[in-house]
Amino acid sequence: MTTTTTHVTIIGAGLGGLTLARVLHVHGIPATVYEAESSPTARAQGGMLDIHDYNGQLALDAAGLSDEFRGLVLEGREATRMVDRDGTLLLDQPDDGTGGRPEVQRGELRQLLLDSLPADTVRWGHKVSAARALGEGRHEVTFADGTTVVTGLLVGADGAWSRVRPLLSDAVPAYTGMSSVETYLYDADTRRPASAKVVGGGALYVLAPGKGFVTHRERDGNLHTYVMLAQPQDWFADIDFTDGAAARARIAAEFDGWAPELTALITDGDTAPVLRPLVALPVEHRWERVPGVTLIGDAAHVAAPNGEGANLAMLDGAELGQALAAHPDDMETALTAYEQAMFPRSAETATEGTELYALMFDDTAPYGLLNLFMGEERGE
Repeated sequence: MTTTTTHVTIIGAGLGGLTLARVLHVHGIPATVYEAESSPTARAQGGMLDIHDYNGQLALDAAGLSDEFRGLVLEGREATRMVDRDGTLLLDQPDDGTGGRPEVQRGELRQLLLDSLPADTVRWGHKVSAARALGEGRHEVTFADGTTVVTGLLVGADGAWSRVRPLLSDAVPAYTGMSSVETYLYDADTRRPASAKVVGGGALYVLAPGKGFVTHRERDGNLHTYVMLAQPQDWFADIDFTDGAAARARIAAEFDGWAPELTALITDGDTAPVLRPLVALPVEHRWERVPGVTLIGDAAHVAAPNGEGANLAMLDGAELGQALAAHPDDMETALTAYEQAMFPRSAETATEGTELYALMFDDTAPYGLLNLFMGEERGE
C-alpha cells in the first residue's frame, strides 16, 4: 500500500518530533508522525530533564503548553551536590526556586506533548527501513512492513541513527570513548537511606579521572544513576548485561574503595543495568540544502550528553514549525531559515559539551567541575 500526502511527514515521536507536530498543529498545518515503537508505553522514556529558559521553555511557549509544563515540574530538583569518592561533601547548592532549569520526568513531558495532538497524529509501529528521493522535493519512506508513504516535506526526528540523515549527509555518529550504564534504586528514602541522604534533593555528582556517576532524585524517592566509564566498546562487550547481578558487580569493581553509600547506587540497583554508548556527530555537522527534507534533534547534531540534547531537539522542532508557518507558500525559504539558525547553535552547544566532559573526567576531576560550579555561585 502506498499513501501520498502533501502535509508534513515526521519520522520519530521523541520530544523534538512531537514539539514540531504540536507547533504545526497550533498553526493549522497538518502533520503525521511515524514512530517505530509499538505504543507510547512500549519502553521506559528515561529519567529527569532540566528544561532551560533559553531553549526548551521557549519551545513549550511556542507550543502553547507552558502552563501545563509547569504542572509537571518537580519542586526542589534543581538542587546540586558533589561529593568525593569517600563521601566527603564538596558542594551543596540548594534549590532556592530562582533557577531557570526546572526538572521534569521525560516520560511525563512526552505524554503532555502526545495529549496535545489530535488522536491520529502519531502512527505507532512504523519502523523505517529506507528513504529515497523521488525528485522535485518529494521523498518516499519505506517501513519494515513493506508499506510506503510519499511526502513533499520529510523531517527526520529519528535520533542518532537516523534513517533520514543519509538523504542529506554521509556523516555517521562515532563513539566518544565513554559509555553510560544506567541503574535505579526504588524508594530509596525507606530502603536505602544512606544512599538517599548522600544524593540529597536533586542531582549528585561523584567524579574521578575517566569515571564517575551522576544520580538524580526522581518521583517517590527513586534514584536514577548514570555510571560513566571511559572505556573502549570492546571492554563493555566482555560484560554480560543479560546477567544483571554479574554486570552490576563488574561495573562496581571499577569503584572499589569508594564509600559504600555511593557504590550501593550500583550494587543494590533494582533494575538490570542498561549500557548506553555515547556517540556524537562532527561538531560542525551541516549539509547543503536539499529540497523537501531536513533534520531536527539528534538526527541533526547528536553530541555527548550535556543537559542540552532534549532542549535543543524541542527548540529545533518549534523553530522549524514556526518557520513553516511564517512561509506557508515557500517551504524552501522556511527550511533554509531554520537550518541557518540551527547549524551554529548546535555547533556551539556541542563544543561546550566537549569542554564540559573534559572538566568532569580529566586528570583534575572532580575539581574542574567543582570550580565551575563555585564560579557560577559567585556570579563569575
